[in-house]
Amino acid sequence: MIFVAGATGNVGSEVVRALAAAGAPVRALVRDPERARLPDGAEAVSGDLDRPGTLTGALKGVHAAFLLPGHADMPGLLTEVRRAGVEHVVLLSGGSAGSGDMTNAVTRYMAQSEAAVRESGVPWTFLRPSGFMSNALRWLPQIQAGDQIRVPFPTVAVACVDPFDLGAVAARALLGDGYRGEILWPTGPEALLPADQVAVLARVLGRDLRAVGLSDEEARAEMSAAMPAEYVDAFFDFYVDGSLDESIVRPTVQEVTGRAPRTFEQWANAHADGFRR
Repeated sequence: MIFVAGATGNVGSEVVRALAAAGAPVRALVRDPERARLPDGAEAVSGDLDRPGTLTGALKGVHAAFLLPGHADMPGLLTEVRRAGVEHVVLLSGGSAGSGDMTNAVTRYMAQSEAAVRESGVPWTFLRPSGFMSNALRWLPQIQAGDQIRVPFPTVAVACVDPFDLGAVAARALLGDGYRGEILWPTGPEALLPADQVAVLARVLGRDLRAVGLSDEEARAEMSAAMPAEYVDAFFDFYVDGSLDESIVRPTVQEVTGRAPRTFEQWANAHADGFRR
């Protein structure tokens, strides 16, 4: 049995899909098991990752677990995982986790989550992907409203990864022992600027979309309205100060899955209906 946290999220849903396609028994953690839409063979369970004691039943008989970072009591969560007899944890982390910069709020919660897994004594695999292609969904309200897409950090290229590929990599790690003790770095096949992504969406949707780059001042103002200041500062540290380079294209997806990672255009075609609603 394999436990998957965040089983209806962008990444967790793809992990569940890949495991189910491989015929593996999956226990999917969801908010509402009665309403969850899961692949055939996946078992929906409820629990709260911020309250590890609620997961005792969900973790019973689990061999391997896919976990998300940044929960309120990561050491307590890993204690519950170890107590259940789980033999392997695959943790979704981030590219900055190894920098050791605990002044950056995003890096801090990633690094602390990795430390909790390491210190638990449970064998582990860490995934440190580049940014997700699905982050482009944040432009949906602007696309519905018109043809101009306001983008922060317009000069920053990212080799963004399709969550489909990230789910496939996670599933391979969960299903075998070959990646225990390893840090995997899934990326997409090419580094794209925000304007490049908007141009792909324009072509796929048959729209005259145009990216409008925000100044740092404009970006900070818009981001500050949507998230805490410490996270705004973290992203400025990454993309303005340059502490994180997500433009590097790595062979991880090909090496782990045996096939090339999907392009942004493939992702956009697969999700075009979501942009047309």
